[in-house]
Amino acid sequence: MAMTDTLTLRRPDDWHVHLRDGAMLRAVLSLTARQFARAIVMPNLVPPVTTVADARAYRGRIIAALPDGAEFTPLMTCYLTDTSEAEEVARGYEEGVFAAVKLYPAHATTHSAHGVTDVARVMPVLERMAIAGMPLLIHGETTDPAIDIFDREAVFIERVLDPLRRRLPELRVVLEHVTTEDAVAYVGGGGANLAATITAHHLIINRNAIFAGGIRPHLYCLPIAKREKHRLALRRAATSGSPVFFLGTDSAPHAVPTKETACGCAGIFTAPAALELYAEVFEEEGALDRLEAFASLNGPAFYQVPVNEGRVTLRRENWTVPERIGDGDGAVTPFRAGERVRWRLAG
Repeated sequence: MAMTDTLTLRRPDDWHVHLRDGAMLRAVLSLTARQFARAIVMPNLVPPVTTVADARAYRGRIIAALPDGAEFTPLMTCYLTDTSEAEEVARGYEEGVFAAVKLYPAHATTHSAHGVTDVARVMPVLERMAIAGMPLLIHGETTDPAIDIFDREAVFIERVLDPLRRRLPELRVVLEHVTTEDAVAYVGGGGANLAATITAHHLIINRNAIFAGGIRPHLYCLPIAKREKHRLALRRAATSGSPVFFLGTDSAPHAVPTKETACGCAGIFTAPAALELYAEVFEEEGALDRLEAFASLNGPAFYQVPVNEGRVTLRRENWTVPERIGDGDGAVTPFRAGERVRWRLAG
C-alpha cells in the first residue's frame, strides 16, 4: 500500500496482558490503559484469582490504580485449578465478573504452580463453560520434561488440545500467544470456536535473538521464541486478515533483579510501545490496512462484545523506547529498551 504518515484505527483491545498487583500494577497500568480500551487481565497472581470474590477485588484494585480520566475496562479471568467448581465459574460469568477462564498447565510458566495437572480433572468445569459459551484461554504447552522446550506447543496441540476439542467441539477456545507454524495451521483450520492471540515480540524475534552476543534475559519468555520459519508463519497469520487471529501482547513485567539473575523469570514487557511495534510489523509486511482488523475488530467479534467507538491515531515518528519503567529495585526493562521505533501513538 502507499506510504502514509498517519494511521487512524478503532481503539484497540489487548486480549492478553499481565498487570500484576501492588506497586508493579501502579507502575505499568497506565501504559496499557493509554493504548487499549479493554484488556483481558491474567489471573496468575500470588495467590491466583480463582473465585468471583478474588476477581471483584482485583478489578477494584486495577480501577483504583488508573490515572485520572483514563477510559479503560479490565476484563477479569478465572485461574483454573484441579479443584475449581463449575458453579463458581458459571456464576462469575453470568454476573459479568469473569470474561473467561485461563488454563495454565501446572508449572508451565510464571506463577502456574496451581495450574491444571490433567484436563480430565476439570472436565465438569469445561462442560459447563461449553454450555454457557464461556471462552477458555489456554497456555498451550505440555509440561512433560521429556519434550524439548521448542516442541512443547506442537505436542500440546496434538496430545491435549485436539482431543479436548474433539470431545467438546462447542467449547470456545483461545490458544494464547501462539509461537509455531503448527499452531497457526491448527487454528486457521479450526473453525469458528477456535482463535489465537499473537504477541508483538514473537512477530519480531526468533530464538537466535535470545543468544545474540550472550544471554539476553529480557528476551526470555514462555512460550519461548522459536525458529525463523515459525516467526515468519506468525507474521503471515497476523497480517492475513483472518478473523481467528487477534492482538494479545502477553506483556509481562518483571523487576530487573528478577530478570538479570542466575534463574531469571520468563516474560517480555512490551506495554510501553505495544501498538507501535505491531504497526512496524504490519508496515514491513505491506499490511497496514489490515492492522485495524487484527487490533480492533477480530477480538471483539470472537468475545462477542461491541467494537470500541473511539479512535486512536498512530503517526510516523521516530522515538526511543525508555531504558527503564519505574524506579529502584522495582524498575522494569521494556522490550526494545533504548531502541528507536518508527510509529508513535498520538496524544
